[in-house]
Amino acid sequence: MRLRPLDTLPSIKLKLSAVIVGSIAIAAAVSQFGFSLGWPVWIRPIISGLIGVAIMWFFAGGIVSPLREMAQATTRMARGDYDAPVTATSADEVGDLARAFNAMAAQLADLDRDRRDLIAMVSHELRTPITALQATLENIVDGVTDADDTTLNTMLSQTERLGRLVSQLLDLSRLESGAIPLDLDSVELATVAREAAREAALHRDIVVDIDFAPENLAVEGDRERLHQVVANLLDNATRFSPETDSVTVRGRATDDGARIEVIDRGPGIAEADATRIFGRYERGSHNRSTESGGTGLGLAIAQWVVELHGGTIRATSAEPGCRLVLDLPSTVVRRTR
Repeated sequence: MRLRPLDTLPSIKLKLSAVIVGSIAIAAAVSQFGFSLGWPVWIRPIISGLIGVAIMWFFAGGIVSPLREMAQATTRMARGDYDAPVTATSADEVGDLARAFNAMAAQLADLDRDRRDLIAMVSHELRTPITALQATLENIVDGVTDADDTTLNTMLSQTERLGRLVSQLLDLSRLESGAIPLDLDSVELATVAREAAREAALHRDIVVDIDFAPENLAVEGDRERLHQVVANLLDNATRFSPETDSVTVRGRATDDGARIEVIDRGPGIAEADATRIFGRYERGSHNRSTESGGTGLGLAIAQWVVELHGGTIRATSAEPGCRLVLDLPSTVVRRTR
């Protein structure tokens, strides 16, 4: 990034003052030089003025050029191009504005990328169950397939998948806007885990082992939201565990609250994916296939809710499988986002 004249001066007022004083001094020197050479009186001020204007034009251009770059960048951003940052080498107010502009452009680029990811993800996730439902209904209407229990259950599972996607999108929108307050109460975590396990069993034929010690382990929290967290973790675990195996939900007391671990025996998780899987629309390298039915939103929502409770969540390998570890404080201090 090329350094412009006067970029090191910390104030635009100081820059303008330096340009004006420098121009006057050089113009005076030129006038004196012309006098010593015997130039006519009328020509000396003209030449001095032209030189002064040229000097001011040169240095003032370096002062306002970031503003011109920002105007051009704004036009490009209106067309969706966020990849041309403006020069931000000045130490003055214009430089601060340029750096803030670059930061804003980067944020807008991230938002635009998220928007495209959301459209692509939702389009694919909606298309798959809708196509299956349409094909099944057409077969029933045409008499190719009977509306037996198996067919109806298949249609029901696709409808439930659509419902989960819509609910997760709504939840994520509310969480990001801070529109979901916490309804705090004492929550027995083993009870929450059993309820979430029963729901998971309705969708997949897999055993969920519940292991809490003490049995009445409790924390302060929003019961519905903590239920949502455990349900999302179980949904993730049961999708990638072999149907002949089981998923374990373990709860233990800690010095300042409680720890819940959800352990599956699936393909595990790569170290590089351990943090990334909690991002929106993200899937780990082992489970990028949409055949699993995941939307890439469940773990992101879980992380938001856990952070609202002042807790943390992380993923580690379980040899074999994956372990999702959730730490919750006994008392919620930060009640809002």
